[in-house]
Amino acid sequence: MTALRALEILTGEGAAALAAVAVAAALELTIGEPTNRFHPIAWLGRVVAPLDREWDRPLLVGTVSAVALPLAVGSFVGISVAVVASVSIIAGVAAAGLALFLTTSLRELLAAANGVVDDTENDLPAAREGLLALAGRDASALSAGQVRSAAVESAAENLADGLVASLGAFVLAGLLAGGLGLPALPVAAGAAAWVKTVNTMDSMLGYRSKRVGTPAARLDDAAMWLPARASAVLLAVAFASPRSLALAREWLDAVPSPNSGWPMGTTAAALGVRLEKPGAYVLNPAADLPSGAAARRGVARVGVAGLLAYLLAGAGVLAWS
Repeated sequence: MTALRALEILTGEGAAALAAVAVAAALELTIGEPTNRFHPIAWLGRVVAPLDREWDRPLLVGTVSAVALPLAVGSFVGISVAVVASVSIIAGVAAAGLALFLTTSLRELLAAANGVVDDTENDLPAAREGLLALAGRDASALSAGQVRSAAVESAAENLADGLVASLGAFVLAGLLAGGLGLPALPVAAGAAAWVKTVNTMDSMLGYRSKRVGTPAARLDDAAMWLPARASAVLLAVAFASPRSLALAREWLDAVPSPNSGWPMGTTAAALGVRLEKPGAYVLNPAADLPSGAAARRGVARVGVAGLLAYLLAGAGVLAWS
């Protein structure tokens, strides 16, 4: 009997889930992200892309798609993990860990943000071009400080979208499944895939000019309500700045999104810098735009908050036992 199997017997599904979170964290640390050719989220993007056109009844198409596609993806992932786990608990742990890893992103996010910040000091055109991988905005007229601001904003916002949301869904879905007598590990993996699909649909379709994306955007707003606020708390801890949460609250009305203002505003307050999207919002308006050093510190603290998220997820799944 392996040590992992013995631990699983002694503590229930919590130990298997902890191992799955550890697998996901280890893959994130060592691999980062697969290339688009081999990344299921890129494949998902190719499925979503045909929806981005004119429809006679865009809200109906968007509603059906926003309900059906995340449910289909989450069910496929959950059933796949269940089938693998029925053969071997070790293989099931590996499958769940791989599924969780593929729904999260931290290392590549930090690398991209730091790359943009570094380029603002040496090659502003390259920084503006690199920003396209992080933020969906026209960077052609942005100053170096505004580009650094966008990089920090994106790092903070994507902490919630790209990491905390999936980890949180994994933990909470497993807790709920255990209470209902369902297999927790497959349900948790499916929930992480569900929330990632919702977020992917919103990122591709959730613009005011695209009516077909309105249902996905509203669903994403609901799904991200808790992760955004949890991310703000993690950032406040990472910066050792509890006061930043209260300050962020003062600027939320300026941000169109009901969620992204929390991690971005907390970061602006903790760093003591102004973060802005020209024509859209300004956070901490009395401060200056971030310097290179401040921006790098902000990105580094997002990384610390990400590590805290993994640790909390690991602690949270032990409650499944």
